[in-house]
Amino acid sequence: MDQNLTNSNVINRFCNNPYHRERIKTIEVKVGITAIGGDIPIRVQSMTTADTMDTKLSVEQSIRMIDAGCELVRLTAPSKKEAENLLNIKQELVKLGYNTPLVADIHFTPNAAEIAAKIVEKVRVNPGNYADKKKFEHIEYTDETYLEELKRIEEKFTPLIQICKEHGTAIRIGTNHGSLSDRILSRYGDTPQGMVESAYEFINICEKIGYDQLVISMKASNTLVMVQAYRLLVSTMMENGMDYPLHLGVTEAGEGEDGRIKSAVGIGALLEDGIGDTIRVSLTEEPEFEIPVAQKLVSKFDNLGTEPFLPYNELKLPFDPFKYERRKSADILNVGGKHVPVVIGDLSAKESITPANLFAFGYNYSVQLDKWHINDLAADYLYVGKTKIDFELPGTLGVIADLELFKEKYTDKKGYYALIEKFDDAILFEKKNKPYFFRVHCEEIEAEEIKNLPNAIIVLTTHSDQYVHLCRYIYLIFANNKINNPVLLHNIQQTEDPETFQLYSGSEVGTLLIDGFGDGLLLSGKNVPNSLVNSTSFGILQATRTRISKTEYISCPSCGRTLFDLQETTAKIRKETSHLKGVKIGIMGCIVNGPGEMADADYGYVGTGPGKINLYKEKTVVKRNVPEEEAVNELIGLIKAYGDWVDPK
Repeated sequence: MDQNLTNSNVINRFCNNPYHRERIKTIEVKVGITAIGGDIPIRVQSMTTADTMDTKLSVEQSIRMIDAGCELVRLTAPSKKEAENLLNIKQELVKLGYNTPLVADIHFTPNAAEIAAKIVEKVRVNPGNYADKKKFEHIEYTDETYLEELKRIEEKFTPLIQICKEHGTAIRIGTNHGSLSDRILSRYGDTPQGMVESAYEFINICEKIGYDQLVISMKASNTLVMVQAYRLLVSTMMENGMDYPLHLGVTEAGEGEDGRIKSAVGIGALLEDGIGDTIRVSLTEEPEFEIPVAQKLVSKFDNLGTEPFLPYNELKLPFDPFKYERRKSADILNVGGKHVPVVIGDLSAKESITPANLFAFGYNYSVQLDKWHINDLAADYLYVGKTKIDFELPGTLGVIADLELFKEKYTDKKGYYALIEKFDDAILFEKKNKPYFFRVHCEEIEAEEIKNLPNAIIVLTTHSDQYVHLCRYIYLIFANNKINNPVLLHNIQQTEDPETFQLYSGSEVGTLLIDGFGDGLLLSGKNVPNSLVNSTSFGILQATRTRISKTEYISCPSCGRTLFDLQETTAKIRKETSHLKGVKIGIMGCIVNGPGEMADADYGYVGTGPGKINLYKEKTVVKRNVPEEEAVNELIGLIKAYGDWVDPK
């Protein structure tokens, strides 16, 4: 491997080693019979959706979650009465032989937190609304008036800490991007820095009185913001000698395939760098369904090697880990430059290729009309390997063939390109000044060779389980050698389980896209349906916001505060709006997180009372207390009124 590197200043650390996965060592926090952090395996948790006042239903749901493998059960406690009823729920669970720690989820009510802390093993507080309010108002502070606000917060928060110290109760300081207070927003803006500062205010109060049983989280529905916030938090903790365990999660990830991919991208990008001690995969589904997904994602990181791939202290990162900026690359064909990342469908395992095989990649041929229909998730290229295509393709679709087949059939055929693996063969194409694809393994790259291949689109692959870190190293090599060839990320998964394929691909490729590396995706699976491989490719690009190809739903996972059937409502809204490419719709069960967590959505559907819905245009309520039975139609009318509606084809 090429070692032509420029040693430079070491960057602000956001992990132990960006070129090798190595879990960050944190302190061990006791949560009842369970511990988080230290050398403890990554814990998996979830949250009930039942009304916390319904003891029977809360117990039944908790048991289903625990039996599925949930290691901490969180329940909402929005007021004193719910906090008090946690005792009944806990006692019933103990009677039935369940001692899994319970976590009380607190928002606006410090007195509920103080009650819950005497009952359950952990209390989660949100700095954005525990002692502050959110009205989306800008407030001017002097240093003096801001300090006064911090003193006010300390007075409100300290009683809870004292109770937790006395009762051995842990605290999660859970910052949410969408619920940053007006005070934080006014001083730091809607930024990862604001999220970190919000958490640090509460951490400092805990440390002031000698309390360290803390778990910290930095959740967001935007995966870019989420990853940047956690990285900045870790960097700040390292600078200040702090080592609190971290809870990971993407808020409002949604349902089904989209929710799984989005969670894999956000959570996986952090786990790849050894960040995280406990996770929750937030899906708009029954909470027990979250657990196997989380377990599969965590299992990816169980058996990775421990020897560092490269000495971190000698290397500089080629990207800013706290700010997204796509790598600048040359424009070859429609790859790289200012083009959105392309998607390549892999048909190389087929013994023969027919028009029907293209359906999985977004192309449907009508025999009657002799016409191709192309959908929004249509691949840009097909990789056929050694397999011939003997029929005419849509003009928008490119074909990549292995060199031998290309020379035999497609040398002069428009839209067909060679995949080359030998440098000598590549040089022949360079002499003809023709674009081509050049596949190399990360372990075998020679920078001096690549410098001589200006017409090559690099297809980067490896069979190593250190995919992210090897590719990141290639990113460094390219930066140090001023190589600007566009790069396609060829990610190969050996699993035959479709869900595992999505989670692992999302974790690996998503991390690199968040880093700004990658001009396209070629995903390959083992006996995984091609339609799922294709939808996963587009799902990863959507989740990293590098290519928008469909409607985005910011949908909360539901909890005891939810005021309508989230799963049913989400399905209804999706049925009517799934054709609105690029439109972001927030579907939130209550006003606690609703307006904030969907702050970057174009439209919002938020429960405000039993049977009542508020409809939003961005951050502004435009229709209040709409009857639930009319709300979906009213939402459609709102989208039409603002000019974002198109009729489905």
